[in-house]
Amino acid sequence: MAASATASTGAPSGSATEVLAQNSEIHDDQTDYVLESAAVIPIVLSGNSISAGAAGVSVVGTRATITSAGTYGISGSLEDGQIIVDTADGETVRLVLNGVDIRSSTSAPIYVRNAEKAIIILADDTENHLADGESYVFEAADDDEPNAALFSKSDLTIFGNGSLSVDANYNDGVASKDGLIIAGGTITVQSVDDGIRGKDYLVIQDGNIVINAKSDGLKSDNAEDPTKGYISIEKGVFNISSGGDAIDVETDVIIADGEFTLSSGGGSSNYFGADTSAKGIKGTVSVNIDGGAFHIDSADDGLHSNGSLTIDGGTFHIASGDDAMHADATLTINGGEIRIRESFEGLESAVITINAGNLHIVSSDDGINVVSGVDGSGMAQRAGAGGGPGRGQGSFTYSGDYYLYIHGGYIAIEAAGDGIDVNGAIEMTDGIVIINGPTQQMNGALDYDGGFKITGGFLVAVGSAGMGQAPDESSSQYSMLVNLNSTVRARTLVHIQDSAGNDVLTFAPSKQYQSIALSSPQLAKGATYSLYLGGNSTGTANDGLYQGGNYTPGTEYASFTISGMVTRLGSSRSRF
Repeated sequence: MAASATASTGAPSGSATEVLAQNSEIHDDQTDYVLESAAVIPIVLSGNSISAGAAGVSVVGTRATITSAGTYGISGSLEDGQIIVDTADGETVRLVLNGVDIRSSTSAPIYVRNAEKAIIILADDTENHLADGESYVFEAADDDEPNAALFSKSDLTIFGNGSLSVDANYNDGVASKDGLIIAGGTITVQSVDDGIRGKDYLVIQDGNIVINAKSDGLKSDNAEDPTKGYISIEKGVFNISSGGDAIDVETDVIIADGEFTLSSGGGSSNYFGADTSAKGIKGTVSVNIDGGAFHIDSADDGLHSNGSLTIDGGTFHIASGDDAMHADATLTINGGEIRIRESFEGLESAVITINAGNLHIVSSDDGINVVSGVDGSGMAQRAGAGGGPGRGQGSFTYSGDYYLYIHGGYIAIEAAGDGIDVNGAIEMTDGIVIINGPTQQMNGALDYDGGFKITGGFLVAVGSAGMGQAPDESSSQYSMLVNLNSTVRARTLVHIQDSAGNDVLTFAPSKQYQSIALSSPQLAKGATYSLYLGGNSTGTANDGLYQGGNYTPGTEYASFTISGMVTRLGSSRSRF
């Protein structure tokens, strides 16, 4: 029977725009960005003193407390002091940072204790700096806030054409206990814990953000409300180095565009135990990416969701110590340029659907792995693990929960383990799949349990012969599986042509091989074909697959006729 994706996870699905519509209650208002310069109240910082000529500002030593709503322009420096916002009049407080350097050895340099809404404006072409100490002194023994160098208990917005650098030596760099919006500016954070955190949400409309954090980089962690705890990024430039996750959210990650350079956990060469999370981007409910440019080097998964992961576009360069892209429930790729240069497993989920896109996958184990989403793969098996046993190539009668759907796109895989390992069924209707699989007999270029129905597209999969498989008899497009008598050296051409000499396949595998699986629209029942090994081609090769040109024959290995949906040549070794 035909397979269909019926997995239900309770996770949002669809584009980033659709998911954002479910998380649209934010504090953003166009009036937030209107600055009446004549109404700005000046606060001047002078090392060990503060001057403010307004009734709404209370100054005690090097601490200024703003008690009335309004717009305050802050300039100068404090060697050890604090700006506090504590208003109860139900209006917005705006702080214009006009070249400030505020340091506090005992608390947050800027602390929004109470306000209807707080807006921080980075004045044009100014450099602003905040730094705290390694320990805080709280007003009461049971207090644990503020806990960031820039901390707000109220909704907070940051924008402007200036810059803000934050040295957070106690805990987080920038944090809002409610929602946090960043609409512009250059923000640089170095922190001993998280970099930038919006508990209810973190919405970034634009900006240039640089973070070096010992824990997570960007974070939203409201776990009580399913419509909160998310991060939405419209655009911007992001350079994040984190000891934990570069981007970590409790619910949804929603990215429309942007430039991202993310390094987590020291990069792909580092090893972490299963209890440590050092992922590039992690969304507990979903990750939804419409576009952007991503360079990810992660000790843990590159992209990760406990629910769904959807890629609609963008360019991705990923090196991962575990899975490059992982979702517990569903992983859907609708487009994009994806290059995975290092991974334990390239793509992993219970249901994987590839509709379009250009994918290049390098993996030390499986290139594509369809399995229970909580598999743990590389972190638990870094020492090396082979694929599970295949169970025949009968008709497509699988009715379980694990599926791989290929409906389009270009997929090139270099795998040390199984090229494609599906603990369930595969359905392919279109696209191009090129697999350079394993050399060890305990793995195969293809390894599936529940059937492989192919009705269109092009597939070539080469590797060891111990577990060689091809699409099954339920297909409507013809396939062949050849198990050679002996192993053939890497880069030795395998060439198949029809009786008229027309090229069906000219391919130079990147590794030694003994098994060749091919499914192509050019294979026809009753037609006779010749298989050659070696020789040369004047065509153009992409990922070892030649197009055009002329083939100079090597050694003819066999002549065969397509007699059924799957034609087999040679005998395979016993399956492990």
